[in-house]
Amino acid sequence: MSKIMKRINVSYVFYFNQKYKRVGHLFQDRFKSENVEQEKYLLALVRYIHQNPLKAGLVKRISEYKWSSYNSYLYESNYFAKMLDKDIVLGFFSSDKPTAKRKFTKFMNEDEKEQFIDIEEVEIMEEEIAKELFESMLKEQGEAKSEAVDKVIKDFSDRTNLSIRKIATIAGISKDRVHRILKS
Repeated sequence: MSKIMKRINVSYVFYFNQKYKRVGHLFQDRFKSENVEQEKYLLALVRYIHQNPLKAGLVKRISEYKWSSYNSYLYESNYFAKMLDKDIVLGFFSSDKPTAKRKFTKFMNEDEKEQFIDIEEVEIMEEEIAKELFESMLKEQGEAKSEAVDKVIKDFSDRTNLSIRKIATIAGISKDRVHRILKS
């Protein structure tokens, strides 16, 4: 994905600079990317993306925006439907396709401030407080053995609801290791 975004950016900047007879950077920073580690976050992103044209006043209904993948989730005949792996998102709603499509439509048309499906809203701890908690949990454990650290990581994850990336940063270990610990 990074290579694709770089190519698009470089090509567009070259075109723009040529057209307007200018030189230099067009975009200030690298594009942003964020890991999607929770089902709730994925669904929030899908809804956010599909509702953007509506919020921008480009259309009156989500289904009217021709560049959106929204209709691909609902209609197999849609041009984009063949390029999109819809089963992952629709599977969060139901294993029965018609039911999943109906629930997907309802969810996508709800105000995004609503609670996501039936997942409870969770408050996330501030990073500084989380660091202090992690250090105190390590001290309580008293041992630096791998099993003790693994137990602290699991307990810490349960208590803080932080992402794998944040836990890895606070614990000073790799994201892969944190992921393995939490899956064991």
